[in-house]
Amino acid sequence: MNKVYGRTNGLKPSARKRLANLYRRRVPDDRLYTAELARTLAQLSYEIHKPISLLLDRRGSVRAVTVGDAREVPIPPMAYVETRLSGYRILHTHLGGGGLSRPDLSTLFLNRLDAVVALDVAEGRPTNAHLAHLVPPHAEEEDWRVYPARPYHAYLDWDFGAVLKALEEELAKAARVREMADGSGERVILVGVDRGEGPQAEVDLVELAELARTAGGVVVHRELVYRPELDARYVVGRGKLEELTTVAYHENAGTLIFGLDLAPAQAREIETVTQLKVLDRTQLILDIFAQHARTPQAKAQVELAQLRYLLPRLVGRGREMSRLGGGIGTRGPGETKLEVDRRRIQARIAHLTRDLEKYAQQRREARKARKRHGLPVIGIVGYTNAGKTTLLQALAKRGEPGENKLFATLRPLTRKGFLPGLGEVLYTDTVGFIRHMPADLMAAFRATLEELLDADVLVHVLDVSQEGALERHATVEDVLRELGVEQPRVLALNKADRADPYDVDFVQERLGGLVISATKREGLEALKQALVQALVARGVRPQAWAQYG
Repeated sequence: MNKVYGRTNGLKPSARKRLANLYRRRVPDDRLYTAELARTLAQLSYEIHKPISLLLDRRGSVRAVTVGDAREVPIPPMAYVETRLSGYRILHTHLGGGGLSRPDLSTLFLNRLDAVVALDVAEGRPTNAHLAHLVPPHAEEEDWRVYPARPYHAYLDWDFGAVLKALEEELAKAARVREMADGSGERVILVGVDRGEGPQAEVDLVELAELARTAGGVVVHRELVYRPELDARYVVGRGKLEELTTVAYHENAGTLIFGLDLAPAQAREIETVTQLKVLDRTQLILDIFAQHARTPQAKAQVELAQLRYLLPRLVGRGREMSRLGGGIGTRGPGETKLEVDRRRIQARIAHLTRDLEKYAQQRREARKARKRHGLPVIGIVGYTNAGKTTLLQALAKRGEPGENKLFATLRPLTRKGFLPGLGEVLYTDTVGFIRHMPADLMAAFRATLEELLDADVLVHVLDVSQEGALERHATVEDVLRELGVEQPRVLALNKADRADPYDVDFVQERLGGLVISATKREGLEALKQALVQALVARGVRPQAWAQYG
């Protein structure tokens, strides 16, 4: 027998059977309901003294029978598609009359239902019908259209199929307009949380926007929520989530990205309320790493980090576990492994760990070979997108140009260069750092970052054109201390050509350093001289022919 949901305690077996028999009813594709179904529903509701709700699909089949109001109907989750509605509608009874309630309209909106219909019941008979359906974003009215109360039989011949077709055509038209304006990127809403951090919370939200852009997203809205204590279930509270859902509908956005890490249960609850794809900061960073992984070693490192992140989240995840839809958070060498069982993932993790140890051994051998040649090594470190790769190219006068994206370089790059008065040196660029770097990524890339331990001197590249430069400098230094890197540093204040002179002076006054522009090759001679002095202080002797270089 088909299940009857909701408040079924105290119902007689005969009533339960009659309710279950509602699953056999069918409504024509283009109609809201039939006269027979409306009368049966009203009579049953009157007899049991409780409201009854039916969930119908577009074929007119009854998918769920619930004793209770619209909020209690179990609605199957849908993959968010901005040009379509869910394909479900709710028909339910109101014993006390009064039309559609606010919970009815919230259920309609949050689940992108085709429609909600309430039937007033008087002495076991249907009287008036109340109807509401969604309207396209940016319509002059609210998110929904509520029709005046009409006798229930007035809707029996109403061509609801034509209304749905016209509505989805309007939704598709609005989506095309947005795609032409913003490109074909995934439209996302960013949610930052200020837990008393002040200006740093705003800086973090700006950085989250840059991460989303790098991942290929189109940021249509940013929301910074002041929340000293997080909601254990909904993080920012259910009311705020409903506001964000309204914004998502009007902006045709299908993804919420939170600027903090979400527990699996929190992600699941947020998806249930919003019916949107939900990602956290770690998933976003993992996705960016997956996009930029090119070498076998980088791919193995990213896949290992992905699997370690997903392993404790395998049980009970929401739609974000499904990789059929694609988009941000779904890419990378590990994407075909996301739905395998725990044992296979653990075996894969063990296999990748062995592979990475082999890569690490190869890199150790390569470093030994470089040491035998006796060339001093200069490591280039810094916050992501600080201009490390561009500086490497400028100093070595060869190599690939940098990109204005976060984490554009994942593999260590080593290039030979020349320092006047000293001779040949090796420059090594590594993966950039970021505030609150995901622990799984740090663990996976530790062998790569160990390249820094063999450097004689480090160039710390700091982007002075970005707000929060002092905090970014502190983040990099914290990571270096965690790795046990103690080599002397030469601080390069990069992108000075893009920065306000006051900001450059402010940073230099507090941190020291040399002002440069890697793209315009300004200040590089002074930087080279500082590197020579640092290497000589470390005991590096000038090569005999260096004066002729």
